[in-house]
Amino acid sequence: MAFFREVGEDIQAVLSRDPAARNALEVLICYPGIWALILHRPAHWCYRMHLKLLGRIISQLARFFTGIEIHPGATVGRRCFIDHGMAVVVGETTEIGNDVTIYQGVTLGGTGKDIGKRHPTIGNGVVISSGAKVLGPFRVGDNSKIGAGSVVLKEVPPDCTVVGIPGQIVKEGGRRTAVDLNQVDLPDPVAVELECLRRRVVALEQKLYQKEEETKMEQTACNAAALSCAGKGEGI
Repeated sequence: MAFFREVGEDIQAVLSRDPAARNALEVLICYPGIWALILHRPAHWCYRMHLKLLGRIISQLARFFTGIEIHPGATVGRRCFIDHGMAVVVGETTEIGNDVTIYQGVTLGGTGKDIGKRHPTIGNGVVISSGAKVLGPFRVGDNSKIGAGSVVLKEVPPDCTVVGIPGQIVKEGGRRTAVDLNQVDLPDPVAVELECLRRRVVALEQKLYQKEEETKMEQTACNAAALSCAGKGEGI
């Protein structure tokens, strides 16, 4: 059955991306992300069949037991890996692609009371790091990475790295062939701006010093000329 095949794929995704995972049985029993996805499937089916209350009840049971809240209206692709998962929130109109990795504290939410599509669409192979917030009805492109604690409020092209509040694209291109789970070696846009300011200040200080030296030389030349004129006047 497709259900069991997809669960098996989810377990294999955990084994391939989490070095702490030792075997499939441990993942099935001990990983809340797996159970959140298992319970989301019947909840989503109920929601599509207009059994919305039953779908919400199942999703709330999943939230109670796992700490992960996935609205039954959300669409989740295959081989999604929710690591640790506590306080993960996925909104009703969210669409998550295949091979996505989501860490604890992530919110895929909206920004208001708009009706219709109001939550993000997450492309294939995206990594969303701890505490990141992706808010609004836009797309995060395939193979992009959202840095820890970032707040993303606008569309992200494919193969990009976003960090900061609000989220800024600090790296583009460099398509990956495998899921990149590195959350450390991310550029810091604040540090980059401070470095640019530091270099600008140094350049301005050098120009100011050169101007002061030129002014001193001009003043010295003027003083010498004045003394020379005064000496000639006395001789006359």
